[in-house]
Amino acid sequence: MHPHKRSRWLALSALLAVFVLLAAACGNDDDSESEAPAAPATAAPTAAPEPPDEPAPEPTPEPEPIEEEAPARDAPVTQGPNGETASPSGEIVLTADELAQIQEGGHTAALLWHISGAFTDAVSQGARDAFSEMGIEVVVETEAGFDAAQQANDVETAMALSPDIILSLTIDPVSAAEGFRPAVDAGVQLVFLSTTPEGYTQGEEFVGVVTDDLAAMGIAAANLLGNALGGEGEIGFIFHDAPFYVTNQRDQAFNAWIEINFPGIQIVAEQGLANPADAEDIASTMLTRNPGLDGIYAPWSAGPADGVLAALRAVGASDVAVVTMDLDTNVSLDLVEGGNIVGIAADEAYEIGRTMATEGAYGLLGKEAPPFVVVPAIEVTADNIVEAYRVSLAADPPQQVLDALGG
Repeated sequence: MHPHKRSRWLALSALLAVFVLLAAACGNDDDSESEAPAAPATAAPTAAPEPPDEPAPEPTPEPEPIEEEAPARDAPVTQGPNGETASPSGEIVLTADELAQIQEGGHTAALLWHISGAFTDAVSQGARDAFSEMGIEVVVETEAGFDAAQQANDVETAMALSPDIILSLTIDPVSAAEGFRPAVDAGVQLVFLSTTPEGYTQGEEFVGVVTDDLAAMGIAAANLLGNALGGEGEIGFIFHDAPFYVTNQRDQAFNAWIEINFPGIQIVAEQGLANPADAEDIASTMLTRNPGLDGIYAPWSAGPADGVLAALRAVGASDVAVVTMDLDTNVSLDLVEGGNIVGIAADEAYEIGRTMATEGAYGLLGKEAPPFVVVPAIEVTADNIVEAYRVSLAADPPQQVLDALGG
């Protein structure tokens, strides 16, 4: 072969070989891409099972605010003039041995009252009956006409008779401290009704003090008026406008018990009373300003209640109910005749006298008495007025009251 041709053939062969190699290389690249093992697939995480279909829970309701009830109010309670706890008169008694000892003593007593009247008469009778049982002679009984100077004179009169016991109600506590001093210095056993001389100490200058259950009196009056009105209505409240714990506690107890026990009754008018003679004018003003008034409270009978009745009669207000304290002929007669008076709160005046006399005997025996003793209250109506008089005053009602009852 010609060398030139041969060279050209070698070149062509070489070129062909290169081409073959390139084609093989390209084919290997395609195979490697298509046949390369696939990477293992990562398993998808298993989904949590869905809960069964249930209704959505109801939202918890907000608790309703609880309205706190007002604390229950306690019933009024009687306290002594210096805050003493009251003891019931039923506890004041003598044992058989004590009674025998007193009966053998030959003792005497004096009754020095502030004023005369049915109440004082009943207290006196209760004391006299008790003294009689004890063999104690009452050597003098006086009444001072509510005059402090006269009361001091009465003490001097009594001391001339050397009594062992004196029962009294002090008219003026300040002047009474000096007025009763001769009795204290002589060792007389002093027992007081309602009030005591200023500066005197129970157990030292005097044996004890006895009065009515003041709160029970106010509660009784409230019950009488409240029940008469059927628990509904508007009332006027006339209270004693003076610093005297007896009437003050009675008035306050009435007011409180109306609010506690008769929520349907509203006190729409109230006025203090210093002078009993002003009661008629006060009641008239209440009626003018409150023409729908259903009832009126008067702090006691003789004077205030009389004035209220006069005011009601003047305008023909026969339908206005009135309640008051203490038995008295005028209010008792109006009650039984079906007038304005619907009830009277009364104390056991006879029991006051019995208790005072017994405390006097305590003093003679050196037996300690409670500092403050009270007697029960009575709710007086037309139905029980005869019995109420007998329990309270140890007497029948006045004849005109009995006549009105048909007795």
